[in-house]
Amino acid sequence: MNPSRLSRHEHGPAGQAGVVLIEALVGVLIFSIGILAIIGMQAFAVEQVADAKYRLDASMIANQQIGRMWVDQANLANYVTTNQSLSELPDGKLTITVVGTSDVTVTVEWTPPHSGVEHTFSQVARINPS
Repeated sequence: MNPSRLSRHEHGPAGQAGVVLIEALVGVLIFSIGILAIIGMQAFAVEQVADAKYRLDASMIANQQIGRMWVDQANLANYVTTNQSLSELPDGKLTITVVGTSDVTVTVEWTPPHSGVEHTFSQVARINPS
């Protein structure tokens, strides 16, 4: 056997030592980045669901107030309020204005805990006297 040929075979596998470990580490790194991306998307989705719930609650509060006013049309002026506290929403406030005898604006404001930015929902209704 040729000694130079023997030395090439001996050094061939030795030159490859550690490659499998590096490939495994790169695979773990790629997997970890994927998992972190999924966790980030999950956190974003939870935040969006919370925002949607707050908007739904604000809409429901405004609709309930307008429904009460429809039933009690003779006392619309008694419903006027400014920055009334709402426990249903974080830092929630309710404002009701009546213009003339039938134009009503219900405004609900809240500040979600994760953003610190105030959100507003307004609904305008004309309550025709019966």
